Amino acid sequence: MMINIKLIKKEAVANETMAFHFEKPEEFTFKAGQFGDFTLLSPSETDEEGNVRGFSLAHAPHEEDLMIATRMRDTAFKRVLRDLPLGTELKLDAPYGNFVLHKTETTPAVFLTGGIGITPVRSIIAQASHDMLPHKITLFYSNKTPQDTAFLQDLESFAKENPNFTFVPVMTRDETWQGEKGHITKEMLTKYVPDITTPIYYLSGPASMVATMRQILTEAEVNEDNIRTEEFSGY
Repeated sequence: MMINIKLIKKEAVANETMAFHFEKPEEFTFKAGQFGDFTLLSPSETDEEGNVRGFSLAHAPHEEDLMIATRMRDTAFKRVLRDLPLGTELKLDAPYGNFVLHKTETTPAVFLTGGIGITPVRSIIAQASHDMLPHKITLFYSNKTPQDTAFLQDLESFAKENPNFTFVPVMTRDETWQGEKGHITKEMLTKYVPDITTPIYYLSGPASMVATMRQILTEAEVNEDNIRTEEFSGY
């Protein structure tokens, strides 16, 4: 579906990371975890990367508006997006993607996520919590520090309200962090996931992290059919 959407709010959600909220047209529907292509209309500047970017829809379908979040790299697209006046319209071509929660309720879901790869996962967990789905969901979410961790408070809230959701934030560069530190390893996974070969795994984040997580799971003899990925390149 190709529609015009109106920017209604901008906010910082982590270090060098912003969220952008848009009015959701009544006729627009999507599944938690899907993405869309956002096109700037008559931007004040452009570069060789062009005026279109794909972004995951970070708000869940039941939430009121459409939200995306992104690391604010110094590109023409990001500069224009950051400075857009509220009320500006963009073109949205959506929804796309199959990075959605599986239907078999008895099979656990484990999300291995880094950085801005959290956006589709936030949507999936928000919707699962809202719908009170019986799926057992565990999220490992890796960032440098809590200040770099987008939607940390949202995810902590979902964990409090949803008894089927376990949230494991992991910090790689904060020695004062009281939770899990360092990189996600097989040993860390088995601490929270009793049978590592049973769940369906969802990997999202920088391509290098996705590749590393896939290798860990493969070496742990997880079936390739139970690994789903969403790679974020370039942000």
